[in-house]
Amino acid sequence: MSKLISKWNYPTTVRFGAGRIKELPDVLAATGIKRPLFVTDPGLAKLPVVASTLKILDDAKVPYGVFSEVKPNPVDSNLTAGIAVFKKGKHDGVIAFGGGSALDLGKLIAFQAGQTRPVWDFEDVGDWWTRANSDAIAPIIAVPTTAGTGSEVGRAGVITNEATHTKKVIFHPKLLPAIVIADPELSVGMPGFITAGTGMDALAHCLEAYCAPGYHPMADGIAVEGIRLVFENLPKAFANGKDLVARAHMMSAAAMGAAAFQKGLGAIHSLSHPIGALYDTHHGMTNAVFMPYVLAFNREAVEDRIARLAAYCGIRGGFDGFAKAIIKLRKELKVPHALPGLIKGLDMDKKRKGLIADMAVVDPTAGGNPVKLTKKAALTLLENAIAGSV
Repeated sequence: MSKLISKWNYPTTVRFGAGRIKELPDVLAATGIKRPLFVTDPGLAKLPVVASTLKILDDAKVPYGVFSEVKPNPVDSNLTAGIAVFKKGKHDGVIAFGGGSALDLGKLIAFQAGQTRPVWDFEDVGDWWTRANSDAIAPIIAVPTTAGTGSEVGRAGVITNEATHTKKVIFHPKLLPAIVIADPELSVGMPGFITAGTGMDALAHCLEAYCAPGYHPMADGIAVEGIRLVFENLPKAFANGKDLVARAHMMSAAAMGAAAFQKGLGAIHSLSHPIGALYDTHHGMTNAVFMPYVLAFNREAVEDRIARLAAYCGIRGGFDGFAKAIIKLRKELKVPHALPGLIKGLDMDKKRKGLIADMAVVDPTAGGNPVKLTKKAALTLLENAIAGSV
């Protein structure tokens, strides 16, 4: 049993530690939720971890509904269906339970159910969030079962527009869950592929936040420690899924990545988002594939920063040593070195490559890259990731 048990209030209230899922009824009472909608994904919905959690609600005589129509990359029809269930069941809050997909969609159901404008009107552009009726946003409890997106401590949700095949980031301060239960026991049954992909997502968040231009030393400090935790604990969690200490540290790293990337993300995400929208790939694993190519592209702008980071993480050799450590970590986790290893039968013509590059440069994360992401640069990075040429 992991002795890593704590409670902190940054950036929201987090009840952290093994076994704390048992506190779910208390958490509902603390947030004033009397009739929650339990949002999860279809795979988790069939597993004992959901059954045991729902039993906690049953034993506490909490009336609830369940919604699990959540794609790995959630789409707007999932949101529409979830809102319908939320309204029909007269729910007054959401328990978002699962990985990033379930967390994001659960948060967006709580957000959008009371709005009169379409969800696209609240995209993370300028001050569009002020268009929302804040009083109509239902309270959210987040229970992560993976250690990757950190959506449990984020103020945004990602959803794909099915009509345009583009991922959109919806932002509002009240999308931040009121309380998080971060219980590493819930992630014990996670398959190796998901452990690797979600863990590399956490690393991508921390790394891109650290490399993003601008002055934000608090985000930098969080990102640096998050990166160290990933290097030390992700291989352990991948090798032994029952290692609760490693799982706990990875849950912390995931939350740290989400807290840090308010500073910015970059081209790893800018390229990953269109690939995920068009090919329905696992987001974290797609980030992992693009990571070394983008790091090499950004070298001139981040070499000194990466050298400091490497020293903190106990990695010798400055930038080159850190880049090699990324490649080594990917190999340990069985991450494909190039896109064809991730997307079976990949046959990308010139037109499709151009479309992906166009989508990448207008993605909201592109502006956080330390080197300007032009269409030409995006095409080069895409070609490198296809060919496996770092």
